[in-house]
Amino acid sequence: MSGVHASAYLAPMESQPPIEVAKVAGREPKLAPLVLATMASQALLVTLSPTTVAIGRDLGASVGAVGQARSVAASVAIVASLAILRRIDALGAPRLLSVGAALAIIACAAVSLAPTLALFLAAHVLVGLAFACLLSAGFAGVATFAPERRPWAVGYVAGANAVAWIVVLPVVGSLTEWLSWRAAEVVPAAIAVAALLPAPAVALAPNQPDAAELSTLLRARSARRWLGAEVIAYGAWTALLTFVGAFFIERLGVPEAAAGWLLAMGAAAHLIASTRSRTLVNLVPRRRLAAGSALIMAILLFVLLRLTTSAPLAVATFCLVGFAAGVRSPTSSALGLEQLPRHPGAMMAARTAATQLGYLLGAVVGGAVISHGGYGTLGIVLAIGMAASALLILRVDDRLEAPPRKVMGSPRS
Repeated sequence: MSGVHASAYLAPMESQPPIEVAKVAGREPKLAPLVLATMASQALLVTLSPTTVAIGRDLGASVGAVGQARSVAASVAIVASLAILRRIDALGAPRLLSVGAALAIIACAAVSLAPTLALFLAAHVLVGLAFACLLSAGFAGVATFAPERRPWAVGYVAGANAVAWIVVLPVVGSLTEWLSWRAAEVVPAAIAVAALLPAPAVALAPNQPDAAELSTLLRARSARRWLGAEVIAYGAWTALLTFVGAFFIERLGVPEAAAGWLLAMGAAAHLIASTRSRTLVNLVPRRRLAAGSALIMAILLFVLLRLTTSAPLAVATFCLVGFAAGVRSPTSSALGLEQLPRHPGAMMAARTAATQLGYLLGAVVGGAVISHGGYGTLGIVLAIGMAASALLILRVDDRLEAPPRKVMGSPRS
């Protein structure tokens, strides 16, 4: 059954028909600007990881104080995502991408020129605003692709996050060592410029007459479940990424220099899975694929954080976690795009807020669990979280596989 026929029988989450895609806009969708936008958003954040120590040394601050920049950016991104939610479908992905890229360039300049810790943290308000615009635009732009091409498009957009880990981290680390952390800000700025230049080529979905409200999303039961699943999943994933480097160093004796390469290997596995996930989507219903990959992550997280003797086995397990996450992320995002068919941009803005809330919760909860129970306990907590996310995803409506329902009062055959 086609997605159009299936959605006609689905219990209405909203009464309007889904939006038409690129042919209505009169322009073929372009993928490269969306990938660059998502990559630029992640580059703004990962730049902090290899520069924190150098920033603290230069500004006379502790590593912990410098790390609060991540919390500032995440908090602002959550608020900004909810603020743009109402207008994103009317503004369109091209304009939002352009605004986000311009803000990113300004933010990089403000961060690199900050003379004090207070101004450094204040500059991350701009980082949060840019992140919200870029990530929301990157995923919202996927809605302009025809339904049969969305799994392919969303796989590459989701994989752009991993590209930032693979490419940006080593380049930023090298520039910080050779020149300074201030010079390293040119890397995310350059990616933002690369995203800004082709922004006008992004296909524009037709403007919607009615603006989406957060309450509209939360009233839709399926959309609400999907958002909850995203918050929990990204909380668990972020907790792992935040502390897995320390786990390799403290529990398995991996040298600090090697730990960065191990993280890059996990990111590479994520990228491979994201860009190939469309093959699995053609074989397995999306709800089951997203839930199944989340359950696989739950098992692997439990196993990984209880390993104490074999570094190679831990690395292999971490790569498998990254691979499973690379399947879960684009598959779940494709489901989210269709929860409110007339407001895909609003759903993706809500996704940005959900992921950032997950990032905040994951870092806070993960740190607290490690302090009181250690890495093994963290593995149990993260496994429970991913299992809960899988259960929520199974209760999300998939318009492309929904069976027809009998309409009450219809004439008998």
